[in-house]
Amino acid sequence: IAQVVQSEPIDMVLTAMVGYAGLKPTIAAIKAGKAIALANKETLVVAGELITALAVEHKVPILPVDSEHSAIFQCLAGEWENPVEKILLTASGGPFRTKTMEELAVVTKAQALKHPNWSMGAKITIDSASMMNKGLEIIEAHHLYGLPLERIGVLVHPQSLVHSLVEFEDGSLMAQAGTPDMRMPIAYCLAWPLCLDAGVPPLDLARSGALTFEEPDLHSFPCLELACRTIGKGSALPVALNAANEVAVEAFLSGRIGFMDIPDIIGRALDECSAPDPASLEAIETLDHETRLRVGLWIEKV
Repeated sequence: IAQVVQSEPIDMVLTAMVGYAGLKPTIAAIKAGKAIALANKETLVVAGELITALAVEHKVPILPVDSEHSAIFQCLAGEWENPVEKILLTASGGPFRTKTMEELAVVTKAQALKHPNWSMGAKITIDSASMMNKGLEIIEAHHLYGLPLERIGVLVHPQSLVHSLVEFEDGSLMAQAGTPDMRMPIAYCLAWPLCLDAGVPPLDLARSGALTFEEPDLHSFPCLELACRTIGKGSALPVALNAANEVAVEAFLSGRIGFMDIPDIIGRALDECSAPDPASLEAIETLDHETRLRVGLWIEKV
């Protein structure tokens, strides 16, 4: 990609690779001076400080493609001078929203891959089922908007029609709502600062039914809390969190571990992470590789 993005006709790179694999292409595109439409949240999770510093150095905008972060970006348009009190990320709750921890212990791969509202790839669908996806988005929001953990919240919104909200200093809430279709946030990035007709039918609120919001169940979905543990604790823990999650999800999809083994493995990886904070891409790669090897050995013994 380093050679491709040097081509003059390219002015924006949409980074949509799954997982850690999106880090190097994003860095190459930033160094080539290309605007980034970021759909790969793991890039900011494992290298938030590095990516944001490079973007500033090369005067490159990072435009969020994730529906939740696109919603926040749209809510903030024209409001840059108004102090933000809090960001509220909405979460569908996934296919297991109402299940207890005991019920989650016996769910199957097929059940976990049946998301109620979105059609996504296997890895992100499992992350949604465990709510790790929302945990990664909290870390992403921390880097995108420069807010501490206590000013980033999560609301479970099963209908997935309100894509996120911003609370301002005066107590007002601004929300972005729309038909749940990824063509909309993608088009918003590609045409920014203009709106582009992506062929998505507008949301009909009169026929959409009741909109509900609730607090996430941190007991049944510990991945959310595990992700929050890494914010403000240096740059090593997010790398360990992401590496352990990717290996654990792959093991679950291949039938080697159970669904609730995923947070157990991630928690252990965080507890045993004693590496210094990586200050370079090479150090990030080393920590990522070592964590994957260590987690792989644990899984072999399960």
